[in-house]
Amino acid sequence: MTSQQIPQRADWRRNRERLLAAAAEVVARDGASASLEEIARRAGLGSATLHRHFRSREALLTAVFHEGVERLAARGRELNETAGGGLAVWLEELTRYTATTRGLAVSLRPTADDSGCHGILADVAAELAASAVRAGRLRPEITVDDLLALVNGIAIRAEDDPELASRLLRIAISGVEPRT
Repeated sequence: MTSQQIPQRADWRRNRERLLAAAAEVVARDGASASLEEIARRAGLGSATLHRHFRSREALLTAVFHEGVERLAARGRELNETAGGGLAVWLEELTRYTATTRGLAVSLRPTADDSGCHGILADVAAELAASAVRAGRLRPEITVDDLLALVNGIAIRAEDDPELASRLLRIAISGVEPRT
Protein backbone atom coordinates (compact mmCIF):
# COMPACT_ATOMS: atom_id res chain seq x y z
CA MET A 1 0.00 0.00 0.00
CA THR A 2 1.18 3.51 -0.75
CA SER A 3 0.89 6.37 1.71
CA GLN A 4 -2.05 7.65 -0.35
CA GLN A 5 -3.96 4.39 0.24
CA ILE A 6 -3.31 4.16 3.98
CA PRO A 7 -5.91 6.04 6.02
CA GLN A 8 -4.10 8.99 7.58
CA ARG A 9 -4.57 10.44 11.04
CA ALA A 10 -6.80 13.49 11.34
CA ASP A 11 -3.87 15.78 12.22
CA TRP A 12 -1.94 14.54 9.17
CA ARG A 13 -4.92 15.33 6.90
CA ARG A 14 -5.41 18.72 8.56
CA ASN A 15 -1.76 19.64 8.08
CA ARG A 16 -1.88 18.59 4.43
CA GLU A 17 -5.00 20.69 3.84
CA ARG A 18 -3.38 23.69 5.54
CA LEU A 19 -0.24 23.28 3.42
CA LEU A 20 -2.25 23.01 0.19
CA ALA A 21 -4.36 26.07 1.05
CA ALA A 22 -1.26 28.10 1.85
CA ALA A 23 0.53 26.83 -1.26
CA ALA A 24 -2.42 27.72 -3.48
CA GLU A 25 -2.32 31.32 -2.21
CA VAL A 26 1.44 31.75 -2.43
CA VAL A 27 1.76 30.03 -5.81
CA ALA A 28 -1.12 32.13 -7.22
CA ARG A 29 0.86 35.22 -6.22
CA ASP A 30 4.46 34.14 -6.90
CA GLY A 31 4.17 31.29 -9.39
CA ALA A 32 6.08 28.02 -9.32
CA SER A 33 9.12 29.54 -7.62
CA ALA A 34 7.09 30.39 -4.52
CA SER A 35 9.04 30.08 -1.28
CA LEU A 36 8.46 26.72 0.38
CA GLU A 37 9.42 28.24 3.72
CA GLU A 38 6.75 30.94 3.30
CA ILE A 39 4.18 28.28 2.44
CA ALA A 40 5.03 26.34 5.61
CA ARG A 41 4.96 29.53 7.73
CA ARG A 42 1.63 30.62 6.26
CA ALA A 43 0.21 27.18 7.07
CA GLY A 44 1.50 27.57 10.63
CA LEU A 45 3.81 24.57 10.24
CA GLY A 46 7.51 23.91 9.95
CA SER A 47 9.31 23.30 6.68
CA ALA A 48 10.08 19.72 7.78
CA THR A 49 6.34 19.05 7.93
CA LEU A 50 5.97 20.41 4.40
CA HIS A 51 8.75 18.11 3.18
CA ARG A 52 7.21 15.09 4.90
CA HIS A 53 3.97 15.71 2.99
CA PHE A 54 5.56 16.68 -0.34
CA ARG A 55 8.88 15.10 -1.35
CA SER A 56 9.63 17.87 -3.86
CA ARG A 57 8.46 21.22 -5.17
CA GLU A 58 7.00 19.38 -8.17
CA ALA A 59 4.97 17.10 -5.89
CA LEU A 60 3.57 20.14 -4.08
CA LEU A 61 2.72 21.90 -7.36
CA THR A 62 1.08 18.76 -8.71
CA ALA A 63 -1.11 18.59 -5.61
CA VAL A 64 -1.99 22.30 -5.86
CA PHE A 65 -2.99 21.99 -9.52
CA HIS A 66 -4.45 18.47 -9.37
CA GLU A 67 -8.14 19.40 -9.41
CA GLY A 68 -7.83 21.81 -12.35
CA VAL A 69 -5.66 19.40 -14.31
CA GLU A 70 -8.16 16.59 -13.73
CA ARG A 71 -10.97 18.87 -15.00
CA LEU A 72 -8.92 19.57 -18.15
CA ALA A 73 -8.28 15.85 -18.62
CA ALA A 74 -11.99 15.07 -18.27
CA ARG A 75 -12.81 17.81 -20.76
CA GLY A 76 -10.27 16.34 -23.19
CA ARG A 77 -11.84 12.89 -22.91
CA GLU A 78 -15.26 14.44 -23.50
CA LEU A 79 -14.04 16.33 -26.58
CA ASN A 80 -12.33 13.21 -27.91
CA GLU A 81 -15.75 11.67 -28.41
CA THR A 82 -16.34 14.16 -31.24
CA ALA A 83 -15.09 13.17 -34.69
CA GLY A 84 -11.46 14.28 -34.36
CA GLY A 85 -12.40 17.90 -33.81
CA GLY A 86 -11.61 18.17 -30.14
CA LEU A 87 -7.85 18.72 -30.21
CA ALA A 88 -7.84 22.42 -31.20
CA VAL A 89 -10.64 23.25 -28.76
CA TRP A 90 -8.89 21.42 -25.93
CA LEU A 91 -5.51 22.99 -26.70
CA GLU A 92 -7.12 26.43 -26.53
CA GLU A 93 -8.80 25.62 -23.21
CA LEU A 94 -5.51 24.26 -21.88
CA THR A 95 -3.59 27.31 -23.10
CA ARG A 96 -6.04 29.77 -21.55
CA TYR A 97 -6.10 27.89 -18.24
CA THR A 98 -2.32 27.59 -18.13
CA ALA A 99 -1.87 31.29 -18.97
CA THR A 100 -4.17 32.32 -16.10
CA THR A 101 -2.97 29.80 -13.51
CA ARG A 102 0.38 31.03 -12.22
CA GLY A 103 2.90 28.26 -11.79
CA LEU A 104 1.06 25.66 -13.83
CA ALA A 105 3.30 26.03 -16.89
CA VAL A 106 6.26 24.80 -14.84
CA SER A 107 4.21 21.80 -13.70
CA LEU A 108 3.47 20.88 -17.29
CA ARG A 109 7.10 20.25 -18.14
CA PRO A 110 7.92 16.57 -18.60
CA THR A 111 9.36 14.79 -15.57
CA ALA A 112 11.30 11.54 -15.27
CA ASP A 113 8.32 9.52 -14.05
CA ASP A 114 5.55 11.64 -15.69
CA SER A 115 3.27 11.04 -12.72
CA GLY A 116 2.48 14.73 -12.33
CA CYS A 117 0.45 17.27 -14.27
CA HIS A 118 2.36 16.67 -17.50
CA GLY A 119 1.68 12.94 -17.41
CA ILE A 120 -2.05 13.37 -16.79
CA LEU A 121 -2.45 15.83 -19.64
CA ALA A 122 -0.04 14.03 -21.98
CA ASP A 123 -2.21 10.92 -21.85
CA VAL A 124 -5.30 12.90 -22.86
CA ALA A 125 -3.37 14.88 -25.47
CA ALA A 126 -2.17 11.59 -27.00
CA GLU A 127 -5.75 10.35 -27.35
CA LEU A 128 -6.89 13.65 -28.88
CA ALA A 129 -3.89 13.79 -31.22
CA ALA A 130 -4.47 10.24 -32.44
CA SER A 131 -8.09 11.09 -33.21
CA ALA A 132 -7.04 14.28 -34.97
CA VAL A 133 -4.48 12.40 -37.09
CA ARG A 134 -7.12 9.83 -38.09
CA ALA A 135 -9.50 12.69 -39.01
CA GLY A 136 -6.80 14.42 -41.07
CA ARG A 137 -6.66 17.42 -38.72
CA LEU A 138 -3.12 16.91 -37.43
CA ARG A 139 0.07 15.97 -39.23
CA PRO A 140 1.26 12.58 -37.93
CA GLU A 141 4.80 13.82 -37.20
CA ILE A 142 3.53 16.31 -34.60
CA THR A 143 4.13 14.79 -31.16
CA VAL A 144 2.29 15.24 -27.90
CA ASP A 145 5.44 16.83 -26.47
CA ASP A 146 5.42 19.29 -29.40
CA LEU A 147 1.82 20.25 -28.62
CA LEU A 148 2.37 20.61 -24.86
CA ALA A 149 5.58 22.60 -25.41
CA LEU A 150 3.67 24.94 -27.73
CA VAL A 151 0.94 25.44 -25.13
CA ASN A 152 3.54 26.01 -22.43
CA GLY A 153 5.51 28.57 -24.41
CA ILE A 154 2.38 30.50 -25.28
CA ALA A 155 1.07 30.36 -21.71
CA ILE A 156 4.35 31.66 -20.30
CA ARG A 157 4.41 34.54 -22.80
CA ALA A 158 0.72 35.35 -22.27
CA GLU A 159 0.60 34.98 -18.49
CA ASP A 160 -2.58 36.58 -17.11
CA ASP A 161 -3.82 37.36 -20.64
CA PRO A 162 -6.08 34.55 -21.87
CA GLU A 163 -7.11 36.52 -24.97
CA LEU A 164 -3.50 36.82 -26.11
CA ALA A 165 -2.96 33.14 -25.29
CA SER A 166 -5.91 32.15 -27.51
CA ARG A 167 -4.78 34.43 -30.33
CA LEU A 168 -1.22 33.08 -30.29
CA LEU A 169 -2.44 29.49 -30.25
CA ARG A 170 -4.79 30.12 -33.20
CA ILE A 171 -1.87 31.65 -35.11
CA ALA A 172 0.30 28.64 -34.31
CA ILE A 173 -2.41 26.19 -35.34
CA SER A 174 -3.24 27.92 -38.60
CA GLY A 175 0.34 28.89 -39.42
CA VAL A 176 1.83 32.22 -40.35
CA GLU A 177 1.97 31.84 -44.10
CA PRO A 178 -0.74 33.64 -46.11
CA ARG A 179 -3.55 31.41 -47.25
CA THR A 180 -3.71 30.83 -50.96
